[in-house]
Amino acid sequence: MVLRAFTAAQPEWGSRPLAAHLGLPRATAHFYLSALAEAGFLRRTAAGQYRLSWHLAEFGALLSGGLPWFPRARNALADLAQATGGLGFLCVLEEGRVVCINRALGDPLATSAVQTDVTLPANATAAGKVLYAHARLPTPEFERYTDSTIVTPDEWTGELGRVVQDGYAHAIEEWIPGECAIGVPLWWEGEVVAAFGVQLPTRRFLARERQLLKRVLKAAGPLGPPLP
Repeated sequence: MVLRAFTAAQPEWGSRPLAAHLGLPRATAHFYLSALAEAGFLRRTAAGQYRLSWHLAEFGALLSGGLPWFPRARNALADLAQATGGLGFLCVLEEGRVVCINRALGDPLATSAVQTDVTLPANATAAGKVLYAHARLPTPEFERYTDSTIVTPDEWTGELGRVVQDGYAHAIEEWIPGECAIGVPLWWEGEVVAAFGVQLPTRRFLARERQLLKRVLKAAGPLGPPLP
């Protein structure tokens, strides 16, 4: 319950606000944070707050290494990022959360576009739309990040229907101002196992959106088309 409090919208916590958020005594929240930091799951910042530790990435590597489709998807993502000069992403669903398990940066100079968030907002990302469109899940929490973020159930339902019909999702400055993304479902043995796509600055994205979609579909297609 403590680790799940760390999200893209709330990447760090102190004991007092975490206690209020979870309805725990402050001493209990402090104990959990300290114990998780000692175990390597959290790290303490210079300001005395707590963030997720990169040690979690090591556990993620062990987990992803056991996925039969992951090596090919990772290689295809690296090629896609290189070809587009964008930020490639590979995301999965974990108990209703959109978890990014791999990223690839095509332009090494575009470091400002790199997100390090492990958990992404479902309602504001192309990955979230793709994964929710192919899963039977309750409506996620709606949090507004920009003026373009989907924040109503009707909008969300309509968007997921479009994603299923069109076979892809896009997010036009819905999470991060000045950044857009396009994503497609990654199929393996007849089911959607991940969302696969790329993110670019708005100007570059809109100038070649159709071309980007073709590249993403081509990169993801050979990994495992849906079974008839």
